[in-house]
Amino acid sequence: MQKKTKVCMIVQNKMVKGGIAAVVSGYYGSKLEQDYDMIYVESYKDGGKLTKLFKGICGYFHFAKVLLVDSPDIVHMHSSFGPSFYRSLPFIYMSSWAKKPMINHIHGSEFDKLYTNASERKKKLVRKAWSKCARFIVLSESWKERFSEVIPTEKMTVIENYSIVKDGIDRSLCHNQVLFLGAINQMKGCYDMVDVTKRVAEVVPDVKMVVAGAGEIEQVTSKATAEGVAGHFVFPGWVRGEQKEKLLKESDIFFLPSYTEGMPMSVLDAMGYGLPIVSTNVGGIPRIVHEGENGFLREPGDMTGFTEKIIKILTDDSMRQNMGEQSLKIVKERYSLEKHIEEIEKVYEGVICK
Repeated sequence: MQKKTKVCMIVQNKMVKGGIAAVVSGYYGSKLEQDYDMIYVESYKDGGKLTKLFKGICGYFHFAKVLLVDSPDIVHMHSSFGPSFYRSLPFIYMSSWAKKPMINHIHGSEFDKLYTNASERKKKLVRKAWSKCARFIVLSESWKERFSEVIPTEKMTVIENYSIVKDGIDRSLCHNQVLFLGAINQMKGCYDMVDVTKRVAEVVPDVKMVVAGAGEIEQVTSKATAEGVAGHFVFPGWVRGEQKEKLLKESDIFFLPSYTEGMPMSVLDAMGYGLPIVSTNVGGIPRIVHEGENGFLREPGDMTGFTEKIIKILTDDSMRQNMGEQSLKIVKERYSLEKHIEEIEKVYEGVICK
């Protein structure tokens, strides 16, 4: 029997709130584990500073043990920007010292802050660290172009995120419910939702804006109260499992007014449940949301544009159902978990054979 290739995957704790954990959750028990000997090392956990620090230190020791004892053939690290970049550095250098090829799977969308607008000293740090990585997985062609400032294009592979398809949901009735899933902050456009909701409510008086996630809930609530639309908002907190599924089934539109994105799992999740999308034309979103087919895209901050399209979808049953069907079709054809894993495995084989 042929020995399986060993892959050490550096991941977040399963309960972390965010896109990386959502992406990795699909790998557990998947074909990836059938084809490869997968070893998981957790590098991050939600909580206070001490919790995060302790988890990070434990992750480094665990990784060192894996390198010494298990001797993986490949290291596959999921990373992002901000603090995540600095947490990734020990993993990159340990892999390099152990002469194990690292695949750096970059999530997130704040490249300007990390590199483009950074000091020359920080740019040098990024270039030096990333030069140690054998391959990079990026989430969209637009991000591949951006990263080419520092990463040779031949070292990058675009692998978009995936969705789990949920067929058979009855979308004939409209509940006038608009759903957002994700971190609640300015970059996600959550404050813009207040202005949009106020305008939509003038035409659709019973519209409900469900903002599910963690972050600046108090601040957004204060703005909604000041604008007299707090009664239209629901903040269920961070949702997963059955609670998340219930919201996706009950809602009529998925709304993501972000100012910057990579390839948001939240949009793909919503498409897998047959929801029309109203979002912005940033990052990889135009790849999955096709204007007038399964949703509408506007510039970040275009309150008038968002309002018009949300009203149009909520008040046009035929459009809403057709767009939802198109969302499902796009996911089935191009963004299944099976296709995603197939592309991951191609990268693994490319690194092994090099």
